[in-house]
Amino acid sequence: MRMLASFALAVLTLMLATWAFPQAQMPGDAQAVCMALSLLMLGISREVLKRIADLPFWKSRVVVLGTGEEARRIEALEHANGAASFICLGFVPAGDERESTGDSRTGGQPDRVIQTRDFASLYRRLKADGIVLAGDARKDVRLREMLRQARLEGLPVIDVETLLERELGQLNIDNAYPDWLLFSQGSYKGWLSRASKRIFDIVASLLLVVLTAPLMALTAVGIWLEDRGPILYRQERVGLNGTTFRVLKFRSMRIDAEKDGIARWAAIKDTRVTRVGSFIRKVRIDELPQAFNVLRGEMSFVGPRPERPSIVADLAHEIQSYPYRHIVKPGITGWAQVNYPYGASIEDAKQKLKFDLYYIKNQSVFLDVIIMLQTVRVILWPEGAR
Repeated sequence: MRMLASFALAVLTLMLATWAFPQAQMPGDAQAVCMALSLLMLGISREVLKRIADLPFWKSRVVVLGTGEEARRIEALEHANGAASFICLGFVPAGDERESTGDSRTGGQPDRVIQTRDFASLYRRLKADGIVLAGDARKDVRLREMLRQARLEGLPVIDVETLLERELGQLNIDNAYPDWLLFSQGSYKGWLSRASKRIFDIVASLLLVVLTAPLMALTAVGIWLEDRGPILYRQERVGLNGTTFRVLKFRSMRIDAEKDGIARWAAIKDTRVTRVGSFIRKVRIDELPQAFNVLRGEMSFVGPRPERPSIVADLAHEIQSYPYRHIVKPGITGWAQVNYPYGASIEDAKQKLKFDLYYIKNQSVFLDVIIMLQTVRVILWPEGAR
């Protein structure tokens, strides 16, 4: 479906180009043949590239040190994710982990458990590219010796959290005081990075306002005609460093949607949503006025979505790591929005926070561009909108 959508956009662009430059127009029958061949070759090349990308040649070959719960998580990730970028060569017990033939799916040790004492020979024999640490080296002398031998062999060593971050694009939120927040440079940006981010935000927001001005005008007329109520909806949200601001949105609910003053997440087929509101929420048109929040410096174009103070207080009480998402400006779109559907529960908030923290740690203009391109996919297939 994405391939067909991109092909349709390409055809539309070609039609506009031939209208603007009629001297370059191709004969109609030639255009039809070219479009048919292009669609065929696009499908074939896509399938070929997918198969090439999944070849073992591109994947890193790793040995996992440990056979406990973290090792089972690695094994499950390798089996569940067909696009995993690693191949697990085996699991080496460490410390007091006992040899077992139990199935990992029933809580036993993983498959491919390797018993050895000659670790250097094992790494060479398996032609490993790296080591994944699935245990606590600080408390295990034997494990530290295994890691020392791996480093002497020139093999890189990463921990299980780094592997999961790389594969899933999310961070662990179980630790209330994560090391990456304390020591990683990802969440601390110099003036040049901040200036680049701000310039990117201004340019992207101005382009959004200019390109969608007719659409926003039509939306404003539709909202007013339906119930003669306010066009814009201003709501207090939590922003950078916990400060509050008033976010701008096209009103998509009835005027008395929260007459009792209680903040609520939107539900499936929410009766408070108007007819016009139902449409603009599905295609994310209701978020367009937030471009002015970006221009005012209250938001960024890309970042964690801002929440209401009462909801933030509830989530911070349930999720210790939740306040960390406020160390950057909130955004119109974000890494969580393109990777996880709309959420209306504590568990959904936990899952989205994993993606938000990944963005905070790895934020860059390049990642912002990727998220903006993925946002187009979310708009075209709004299965998570409410």
